[in-house]
Amino acid sequence: MNETRRAALDAALKELPLVAILRGVRPDEIDGIFDALVESGFKMIEIPLNSPRPWDSLERIAKRCPDDVVIGAGTVLDPNACQRLADLDAPLVITPNSDPLVISEAAALDLAPMIGCLSPTEALAAAQAGAKALKLFPAGSLGIGYFKDIKAVMPLDMPILAVGGIDVHNMGDWIAAGIDGFGFGGSVYKPGWSAGEVGEKARGLIGEWRRINEGLNQASELEREADA
Repeated sequence: MNETRRAALDAALKELPLVAILRGVRPDEIDGIFDALVESGFKMIEIPLNSPRPWDSLERIAKRCPDDVVIGAGTVLDPNACQRLADLDAPLVITPNSDPLVISEAAALDLAPMIGCLSPTEALAAAQAGAKALKLFPAGSLGIGYFKDIKAVMPLDMPILAVGGIDVHNMGDWIAAGIDGFGFGGSVYKPGWSAGEVGEKARGLIGEWRRINEGLNQASELEREADA
């Protein structure tokens, strides 16, 4: 990962830790959908490898990916995929599970492994193996209470993103519980949606993220003023 892409990734995780998951996207529609996401403000975009001809889609957007946007693959189950992502300057390596072989290969190639985990054992092992972030999946099924238990034993500097069952209606509850970010699947893209529909959904999700966090920041500022 070059310094430009590293800076983009660090900025995204700090300022807008939201990943658009384009499961099922086709190469013939990826350009318009990618443009709609970029224009809406998304900084991290994932194409799952169980989508139709995923490498064709990745190659198309890699050729013209803006410097402040980071792309990559999801559902990465084979460590050999990491080299192909490195060659494309597509550093996101997002998995549904915690596979030490995938993590170690991604780390060796200076990519950004975001590793799916379910249990504290998986989460801590992934963090120790070199994960850049953890992906709590399936978050909607596990629930906020489970996340709080996981969060309590995680390294403080390890971002945790909730993936699965997250939309504008429940983002606030997760943010209040301390989640660091989200991966959005069906709430930002479903096969058959037009670029216009994707852009509208994307703007709604980003707008809700900012609205919630601005409210929390204002509340924190008022508390500090009251304590002064």
